[in-house]
Amino acid sequence: MNQMLKLIGREKELFEKDLKNNNKELLEVVSNSSFLVIGGAGSIGQAVTKEIFKRNPKKLHVVDISENNMVELVRDIRSSYGYIDGDFQTFALDIGSVEYDAFIKNDGQYDYVLNLSALKHVRSEKDPFTLMRMIDVNVFNTDKTLQQSIENGTKKYFCVSTDKAANPVNMMGASKRIMEMFLMRKSLDIKISTARFANVAFSDGSLLHGFNQRIQKQQPIVAPNDIKRYFVTPQESGELCLMSCIFGENRDIFFPKLSEDLHLISFADIAVKYLENIGYKPYLCKDEDEARELAKTLPAEGKWPCLFTSSDTTGEKDFEEFFTENEILDMQRFSNLGVIKNEATFDEDLLNSFEKTIKDFKQNLSWSKEDIVKEFFKMIPDFGHKETGKYLDGKM
Repeated sequence: MNQMLKLIGREKELFEKDLKNNNKELLEVVSNSSFLVIGGAGSIGQAVTKEIFKRNPKKLHVVDISENNMVELVRDIRSSYGYIDGDFQTFALDIGSVEYDAFIKNDGQYDYVLNLSALKHVRSEKDPFTLMRMIDVNVFNTDKTLQQSIENGTKKYFCVSTDKAANPVNMMGASKRIMEMFLMRKSLDIKISTARFANVAFSDGSLLHGFNQRIQKQQPIVAPNDIKRYFVTPQESGELCLMSCIFGENRDIFFPKLSEDLHLISFADIAVKYLENIGYKPYLCKDEDEARELAKTLPAEGKWPCLFTSSDTTGEKDFEEFFTENEILDMQRFSNLGVIKNEATFDEDLLNSFEKTIKDFKQNLSWSKEDIVKEFFKMIPDFGHKETGKYLDGKM
């Protein structure tokens, strides 16, 4: 943890004080409860699963579509924490499948359901087919598992959102904002809470995780030099989600408070810190060709080729924010956690129309990105979508 904090320019853990202040109640609730973690083998899902496991729950079932990541999760937990008295099981299932529905029908009794599954990449909005899967995973699978939780008498449903849902400019952020609307509708029948937070440092598929891959494969480090982001560690992401799940009141959205403990840092700055930490000096290249060529020779000299450029791809937000000016905040309850307070505000006709239109697209096996963007604008009239025609798949 301390090593990762240094790489993202921090010295202190964000939620240490809040965890300490609430540790007794947190331990009591978790140790007397049963949990289902959906999407539990992703970076955030694994972090949440570990936070629950180490507090000795009565039952902890973990579902994820990735069999390989699930195997690693179990190995990691056994190696770090050992065993619990409660029922701990993992299931390699797609939550959109009939097999998952059968699993829930067979054993759907959980006090808390935490949904960490998501398509999270901005690059996923480049084509209409991946974009449709994003809608399925981020919106409709959430609504489906919510309904199942209602039918099974679940106490609380937690679903992770994103900071990019606040005044969204990309389709991923907008899909999560729409997901929040569906959550509000179901909040009349079940208690829900969620969380918006920053980039999770070195999470699977992230640019920082890519640094590890580039080093292992002796390839150049590439990063934007004009984009600054807030970062939390994987453990902090798990702590934030669990705190929201256990302590969030109905419709609460938790987020990390901005302070000297959480500050903006550019990807390029992290790249420099990362290289220095493993004993290399960054060497700035003028283009991709030079960077690829120098990757063959420079590392032997203690240098690593880097290409730091400005960003021009679709979906990049100029700045990060966790809430909008119209949202009501509770900044007093916790030391480093802010809470957005929500009423059950939603447009039933709008939600039904969105569901029907997307269902029709899928039944006809025909839709375009423009069709989906149009529907997103109906749901979010001030959606700040910017189409540049350039995507991350077109860059090194």
